[in-house]
Amino acid sequence: MSEQKGNKPFVPYVPASKSLPELTATSIILGIILAILFGAANAYLGLKVGLTVSASIPAAVISMGILRGIFKRDSILENNIVQTMTTAGEALGAGAVFTIPALFLMGIEIKQIMLMFIVLTGGFLGVFMMVPLRRMLIVNEHETLPYPEGTACAEVLKSGETGGSQAKLVALGFLAGGVVKVLTDGLKLFKSEIQVGVYKFHNAFVGTQIYPALVGVGFIIGPKIAGQMVAGGLMASLVLVPAIAFFGGESAQVIFPAAEALSHLDAAAIWDNYIRYIGAGAVAAGGLITLVKTLPAIYHTLKSTMQSMNKNRNNQRLELERTDRDIPMKWVLICIAAILLIIAFDPFTKVGIIGALAIGIFGFLFVTVASRIVGIVGSSSSPVSGMTIATLLIVAIVYKAFGYHGNEGILLTLTVAAIVCSALAVAGDISQDLKTGYLVGGTPWKQQVAMMIGVLASGLVMGYILTLLDNAYGMGSAALPAPKAMLMKILAEGILNGNLPWDLIFIGVSIAIVVEFMGMNSLVFAVGLYLPLNISATVMFGGFVRMIVNAVIKRKNDKEEGEARIERGTLFASGLIAGESLLGVVIAFIISINAHIIPEDVLIHNQWLPFLVFILVCAMLYFATVPRKKKA
Repeated sequence: MSEQKGNKPFVPYVPASKSLPELTATSIILGIILAILFGAANAYLGLKVGLTVSASIPAAVISMGILRGIFKRDSILENNIVQTMTTAGEALGAGAVFTIPALFLMGIEIKQIMLMFIVLTGGFLGVFMMVPLRRMLIVNEHETLPYPEGTACAEVLKSGETGGSQAKLVALGFLAGGVVKVLTDGLKLFKSEIQVGVYKFHNAFVGTQIYPALVGVGFIIGPKIAGQMVAGGLMASLVLVPAIAFFGGESAQVIFPAAEALSHLDAAAIWDNYIRYIGAGAVAAGGLITLVKTLPAIYHTLKSTMQSMNKNRNNQRLELERTDRDIPMKWVLICIAAILLIIAFDPFTKVGIIGALAIGIFGFLFVTVASRIVGIVGSSSSPVSGMTIATLLIVAIVYKAFGYHGNEGILLTLTVAAIVCSALAVAGDISQDLKTGYLVGGTPWKQQVAMMIGVLASGLVMGYILTLLDNAYGMGSAALPAPKAMLMKILAEGILNGNLPWDLIFIGVSIAIVVEFMGMNSLVFAVGLYLPLNISATVMFGGFVRMIVNAVIKRKNDKEEGEARIERGTLFASGLIAGESLLGVVIAFIISINAHIIPEDVLIHNQWLPFLVFILVCAMLYFATVPRKKKA
């Protein structure tokens, strides 16, 4: 049934009475390819910076460029299926990298079948648990839940005649990001990092990295969020590290968790031994604060869900329109029950009935929350980290109460958290896709099937991609910090083994609370505190470009041109992200075949050259936002 505003029914772009090619062989094949590519790109980005971005708009643009330009097909519903599958793949990549790399960081040999099992069960649960919520959240609350990414993607699909020029922007960004990645980490022509000390400020340092993907992230999230993120990095590098070095500079005492005296530690060692735990405490607190702030929404969501389900049971129609047909509820419930039973008794993860119950309870609770929250604030602001941390903490305590400890307990806890996190990430992103489908007139059950195909395609290769990246760059290294996964590992080990440096954790918690009282986003600040400054500073450069663009838009006072500029910049930024991330995976694949192909050292030891290249990338991003002048 279509959403009513007063007595007027909502009519989508393609009405229910009209049928267009939708779930076709062409859309499925193209969707599978893009799901794998963007899943790999988001996995790399998440491991690099701890943040991921939505692929729906670039996927829609690429889909239109390929389907219209090569195959001469112009069905908007086919394009919608492709972007739906792509989003499902990249969402699974996002959910996987926030938790699963923690298993790599433990040094435990993990079989590929186990990794596949984790991401696929989590991804499928995310799809199936969202199905009962679609009519309530997408249809009944159409006017109150905007689903920003989903609505924006629908507009891109509806303005499909400009898909060719938009696809060129993504392609140019992809080329720029890929070339810089090859020159830095592939050919090792010059350094990928610039770092300098501060004059007469002992152990203080500033720096940036030459990574276009991070510039793209900064442009997309904007100067405010990027500024709060770099503020956390500056606090670590210009306040905490120098303070620890100053007060302990003459001390020969070894202070846990470091294995050497403070007087023997340089800035990097201080960061690794102390700031990492302060940052972990700040991120955990920031995530939980974000979750607590959404408690009213959680309550209203659960209440509305129950009321909507009762209403739907009492007013179930025998014949539903094409645009209102979901996968039959009977099959949804059977599949959810079957997945939970398989998890309870599977020989791969061995989480048991305890784990299966936790996944069922937290999965449905937080999938409901995630699906509604992204409708208000968008996928980028969804508190997935906070919900995953809450799940991990509770599950770790439960497992410990049942006598599990050591690596066994940590492995079980991380596995449960990984499945729940994958479900949350997938449910949140596909909620945006279902909103897009609702606006353009897609068939819900076909979109839901497409989501499962995207999850399957990405899930079958995600374990291999993570293993590839670990072998090439090393999880937890400077090249691949895996910040969220490192946090999960620290928390799980601390609870089950009781070896956390709690003073440092509580310092981080206190910092997050103070920052929240100052009116800033404590989770964003905490992520900046936890990551090396070089990463958050690079993100800030992208934020600077967006700030300049915003200033130009404000001066011209032309809303339509301003929106066009931001859209063009977002597409080019998405290309930067995809180009660098996918080439990073390619380079990792080459290293796995023959590590000696990649030079061991850079050829040009000059910090000005990489800086100039970096400025060139920022300039390209700015000029990409300038629309071409129309010919008279």
